[in-house]
Amino acid sequence: MVAGPPVSGGGETVLVVGPRQAGVSAVAAALRRHVPQGAVAEATDGTAEATDGTAEATDGTAEAAAVVVFVVSAAAHLTGSDCAVLDSAAQNTDAVICVVSKSDVHRGWREVIAANRGVLASLAPRYARVPWVGVAAQPELGEPDVDDLVRAVRAQLADPGLARRNKLRASASRLRETARRLDADVDDADRRVRVDALRERRAAALRDRRRETAERSAALRSRIQQARVQLSFLARNRCAAARAELQEHAAGLSRRRIPAFEGLVRTRLAEVVAEIGEAVDARLATLADEVAGKAAGEVGVAVPAWVPTREQPPAVPVPPPPLASRRQEAWLMTILGAGFGVGLALTLSRLVGGVVSRLAPGLALAAAAACVVTGLVVTVMVVRIRAVLHDRALLDRWVGEAAASLRSVVEEQVATRVLAAETAHGAALLARDEAAQAQVSALLSAIDGELREHTAAAARAAAARQRQMPAILAALDALRAELPAAAM
Repeated sequence: MVAGPPVSGGGETVLVVGPRQAGVSAVAAALRRHVPQGAVAEATDGTAEATDGTAEATDGTAEAAAVVVFVVSAAAHLTGSDCAVLDSAAQNTDAVICVVSKSDVHRGWREVIAANRGVLASLAPRYARVPWVGVAAQPELGEPDVDDLVRAVRAQLADPGLARRNKLRASASRLRETARRLDADVDDADRRVRVDALRERRAAALRDRRRETAERSAALRSRIQQARVQLSFLARNRCAAARAELQEHAAGLSRRRIPAFEGLVRTRLAEVVAEIGEAVDARLATLADEVAGKAAGEVGVAVPAWVPTREQPPAVPVPPPPLASRRQEAWLMTILGAGFGVGLALTLSRLVGGVVSRLAPGLALAAAAACVVTGLVVTVMVVRIRAVLHDRALLDRWVGEAAASLRSVVEEQVATRVLAAETAHGAALLARDEAAQAQVSALLSAIDGELREHTAAAARAAAARQRQMPAILAALDALRAELPAAAM
């Protein structure tokens, strides 16, 4: 294929073109011997060689050939690539002669000409009037047969209107190229691909932004909820353990140790509150490290520096145990104990007195005194045991109330601290979202700017085509009227 279209029609160059192995070189050599007045240039697959110093390579600056000789082999019909070679070489030349070479070997060359004529006519109307000849430039036997080709070339070169026809053809080619360029600028495939890629990139940026925001928010909520559940579970377990421990201790209290029990309970409650506070601090510190590590993986986003603050453990509001004066209960226990003791003394006096009076009458008074003492001892023991049991019951109920107050305090402590952590991390998350949004906004602004540039370029191309195309079409119509057969 010729490297570049010539820009003017003039001179008497005969350009021989064709696909490889079609016999282009043999035909060109034969023409050089028979057409000495014209420079014969050979072009095969886009390369042209000057033969006698009068023709230059067709690189886009040389004159267009006066006549184009298109050589194909008689061994096969034209293909699309063969037609492209001819179309490129003859786009600025009106005089075209088609040649079927090797007619001495392939006897069916006339059928090949008929088939190729139809192929070229379907390619462009101008090729329907192109003459076809068969040649044998380098026959295996006999002399070369190129007389018909030589006569056709000489006839074209002798035509006085050849230069004008070629100039008109070159002008028509330039106009069609301009029209194709205007259409290509409007329907720019590269621009459409770029615009589609930019729109997809924009949609992907927005989609990724929404997904990342949702994922970060969900991850933070999940971590906060896990911390809240873990700490609440720990607080309930510690409170239950402390309550069981204190109630077990209260069940084994003696009367002398009851006054010190209140201090022991308050100390234990304070220890539980301090333990829960330390556990909350440790869990929230771990949560802060997790959130900071997640944020550190986000490029261009600042890592929050929130650290849980240690607070003074709250005091558990527990009233004193209800062990104050209980006169009525004491009187009741005394009366009941005395009744039990008197009954026991009377029972023993009857049993023991009868036996002693028979066995040792002198000890009857001593036996009666012993029975009375036994009744008094039993009365005192019943009253004291009943009082201790009563105090233990009161302390057990008081421990339950203290444990309930402890649970309320530690649960409030956990909820307050976790809420503070959630608020702080939420603010940090909002800052990260704003920073990420700024990055996405900058990217979207750049994409939108480039899309506007492409839109403006498409609009300019459409306006240029609308402005120039009528003149181009009018010029092409004028050229069709002047060219023979009006075939473009």
